[in-house]
Amino acid sequence: MKTENHRVLIIDDERPVLLTLDALLKRHGYHVDAAATASQGLKLLKSNSPSLILLDLQLPDAHGLEMLDRIKTELPKAQVIILTAHDSLHNAIESIKRGAYHFISKPYAPEELLSLVEKALEKQFLLREAEKLREKTEQLEKRLEIAEARPAPIFKSKPMQEIEELIGALAPSDANVLIAGESGVGKEVIANAIHARSRRAEQSMVKLNCAAFPQTMIEGELFGYVKGAFTGAMHDFPGMIAAADGGTLFLDEISDMPADLQTRFLRVLQEREYRPLGSTQTENRLRSDWYYRLNTFQIEVPPLRKRREDIPPLIAQFVRQFSQQLCKPEPDVSPDAFQKLLDYSWPGNVRELQNAIEYAVVLARDGAIGVKELPAEIQLPPALQQAELSGLPRNGVQTLDDLERNAILQALAECRGNKKKAAELLGIQRPTLYNKLRRYAIEL
Repeated sequence: MKTENHRVLIIDDERPVLLTLDALLKRHGYHVDAAATASQGLKLLKSNSPSLILLDLQLPDAHGLEMLDRIKTELPKAQVIILTAHDSLHNAIESIKRGAYHFISKPYAPEELLSLVEKALEKQFLLREAEKLREKTEQLEKRLEIAEARPAPIFKSKPMQEIEELIGALAPSDANVLIAGESGVGKEVIANAIHARSRRAEQSMVKLNCAAFPQTMIEGELFGYVKGAFTGAMHDFPGMIAAADGGTLFLDEISDMPADLQTRFLRVLQEREYRPLGSTQTENRLRSDWYYRLNTFQIEVPPLRKRREDIPPLIAQFVRQFSQQLCKPEPDVSPDAFQKLLDYSWPGNVRELQNAIEYAVVLARDGAIGVKELPAEIQLPPALQQAELSGLPRNGVQTLDDLERNAILQALAECRGNKKKAAELLGIQRPTLYNKLRRYAIEL
């Protein structure tokens, strides 16, 4: 997300604050406009359409909350960060209810403000992407109808576009490819794409999940065996390597392959020969264009949380896919549900997103997916989704602050984000809970 694409408006009647913020944001690449009054701010608001407004609550010609209402009326999609003194904390909380993104108390550290600015602009970017997606549903559907063998790229993030280009370059070659990434990011999808675009597309693509077999069985599955090689070997079995001759062999979770078997498999890659279990004859039937050997090229697939631009088109793809499978009209995703999907951290990556959309489509009623149709963990506020609520730090010791923060997060998670109930569960007053939420930077 490039900062030069974003314009920031500062409205604050304290000249030192105005000058300091102006210099700080410009130094980090933002276009900045500044106003010392509400009336000046409204003029700049209409003429420059800023993406983000930093708004002081104490202005000489208008109350900050009234100004916030005007901003949300004029530019409903613009994000607003409230600049507040400690004595106006109540008004700051009220501003959140009226649509402000967040608030920050004076004085504040520059890095704290910059982090908040970046998060607010990222939220606005994702909301705009969601809106574009809803407006262009028909166009997106046409793209998704392109033939499965050569699907059109649906990814918008730069990392995935680069992977698409690399697939196009690698597929016609005889290169060996290692696909790395977290569980659920779509490594098998990339392997399928390489095979589909290769010269071996008409031949078999044989898949072996090394984590799905006991270690004692992987060797036989991979290299094959002859009748009588071991108890239960009632006939010859050629093995996966032979089955992939002339095509593609995809080994999933290869790190789970036993170390001694990895050594033997590397000999297959280097010498193009192997021996089935129980056989005295070396097999050397592998063709020179045998596809998968390890790590001549590596494709690193980033997790979904690092390429959030891909979430909207993936949502559209999965909604359409599961609607067709269930023979249901394709439901619309409500703005609130869309925002929950965008805010979620997706620890299970694309696979978890796919499962969540299938769940939502199954539950969808009256042609719509709302927040209540989403899995329970996605409905939680982001702070509770991402919180590590169990386990000790690596050194085995927690500070008192750690214990208190975790207790608050656990109470909020158990109460589904309801602060009144969480305060009762913790045995403290709500104002005390609000103070601790600010202290520990817990955003709900």
